[in-house]
Amino acid sequence: GVTSSGKTEVFLQAIERVIQKGKNAIMLVPEISLTPQMLNRFTSRFPNNVAVLHSGLSDGEKFDEWQRIITGDAKIVIGARSAIFAPLKNLGVIIIDEEHDSSYKQDSPAPRYNGRDTALMMYQLENTTSGTNSCNIILGSATPSLEEMYNCLTGRHIRVELTERYHGAEDAEIEIIDTKAERRKNGM
Repeated sequence: GVTSSGKTEVFLQAIERVIQKGKNAIMLVPEISLTPQMLNRFTSRFPNNVAVLHSGLSDGEKFDEWQRIITGDAKIVIGARSAIFAPLKNLGVIIIDEEHDSSYKQDSPAPRYNGRDTALMMYQLENTTSGTNSCNIILGSATPSLEEMYNCLTGRHIRVELTERYHGAEDAEIEIIDTKAERRKNGM
């Protein structure tokens, strides 16, 4: 979907349906800095049901969140790439926001993994072990990766496009500035 097309609302509605069916959800965001913004939207929609996992938490905070997940107090996990390893049972949906983002790749320290690809494997594993298609995966992006474009073109994945901004919002005004001319004008 284009920027401001309402992808987050689509994610929220998908999770709402999953929760109504008694299942759980994982929402991956590419950067820790995006987690508070996303967390605010989710906790206002799903009070007391959201756990957050990322490397910026202290060991005690991580322990508390894992306990909430294990006991079933948290039905939704939001976080950066490592949140894919949350001990959620009965997954109904895995959402990867900005699936194209290179920060899903853990290069160092070990273990090295790609959070996006790990999510795809977990989705397949969840459906294989349950014997049904009880889990879905949503890969969201305004600029999909080449791998994802290929998966859509070959019919491996279904492509859904959001072509308009949410509620008809106007595009941001863009102005092109010749920085060299500006520097000359300002005597730099």
